[in-house]
Amino acid sequence: MKQLFDRDTWIEIFQSIRKNRLRTFLTMIGVFIGIYIYIGLSGAANGLQNGFEREFKTIARNSMFVWAQQTSMPYSGFKTGRQIQLKLSDAETLKKQIPEIEAIAPRNVQGIFGSNPGVITRGLKSGNYSVFGDFPEFTKIATKRIYDGGRFINDEDIEQERKVCVIGERTQKELFDDEENSIGGYIEIDGVNFQVVGVHKFAGGGPFDNDSDIFIPFTTFRKLYNTGDNVSWFTIAAYDNANVIEVEKDIKATLRRIHQTHPQDEKAIGSFNLGEMFNKIFGFSDGLIFLSLVVGIATILAGVIGIGNILLISVKERTKELGVRRALGATPSEVRNQIIIEALVLILLAGIIGIILGAATLKLIDSLTGGGDFPYTNPTVPIPYVLGSLMLMIILGILIGLIPAQRAVSIRPIDALREE
Repeated sequence: MKQLFDRDTWIEIFQSIRKNRLRTFLTMIGVFIGIYIYIGLSGAANGLQNGFEREFKTIARNSMFVWAQQTSMPYSGFKTGRQIQLKLSDAETLKKQIPEIEAIAPRNVQGIFGSNPGVITRGLKSGNYSVFGDFPEFTKIATKRIYDGGRFINDEDIEQERKVCVIGERTQKELFDDEENSIGGYIEIDGVNFQVVGVHKFAGGGPFDNDSDIFIPFTTFRKLYNTGDNVSWFTIAAYDNANVIEVEKDIKATLRRIHQTHPQDEKAIGSFNLGEMFNKIFGFSDGLIFLSLVVGIATILAGVIGIGNILLISVKERTKELGVRRALGATPSEVRNQIIIEALVLILLAGIIGIILGAATLKLIDSLTGGGDFPYTNPTVPIPYVLGSLMLMIILGILIGLIPAQRAVSIRPIDALREE
């Protein structure tokens, strides 16, 4: 340890580096490229994960959407092509029979799937907007950011079939004046007065949402549009530890039984599994991180071996110098430590440069992709990973430095003095 802080030790190390600048530079490239690849690829993978988490941060990761379609197989006396209709009671059946379901929200809509949008008027202003019938449970799956002073649909709205609504920020701008407070105001939805109880900030709570959506209680929706107990689709969230693919299969199998469709008829019930998509994306990014680790370690190891070879050559060239030092009283441990420190300096110098340039590259990529629609943000590498890579380089440096160090220690002073 004392030798590490000895001024003469560092003078000798840097003299050796300056003496063979090109050889030293070429030797360090392997370690530099290895750590640069690791930082770049793992940072890019994290950026992809962060981007998708940002895009879907308002919706549960283990969520899915399920809807009814036409049958493609005859069954139990029914012909092919029968249109299945989901019912409100299906939600309760699914919740009871599939314990992995954390939340289920029946949803209806006017304005998509071929239906006419709601005609919304306020005074002389009017427009066509999608109107959703929802339960409060929907916010357990897809969070709605409501501006201060407002709220989303609650249980009392459902029970009392209140004529209240939550409007989108674009709807507010188009129907209300700039200085006007929309909370507590009234709008007409297809000729019926509704009180505005909240304004939601668009954040993407599902594949059909936008910044002009209007949400009303499910029970009020079915009276307004005479839909009865019909449901357009279910938004469902499974527990975090559940297998979303198996949950999806169980849900579709249960709905096929309820509506008497062939057990093998995959077209009768449609679905989109957002949780499965998340798992694939994160699986890909995890694979990319693992690939960066393998490639980085392999490249670093090749670079470290190269440094060890160069130090062996250096020891050979400095045979006479090392012999003189031994003759003047240098102990074997001092000679050994000198070579090991040289190996560590070269490896750490190359590694730190690789980390700095890798971080700079990630910062450049982040600035180029920031603010766009591509799901990519904050491509960083956790500090423990960086420290771990540095520790790996230190361990490899000590191990590889022992080879030329032992070669230096084995030199006999009398033999070294005979070298020309």
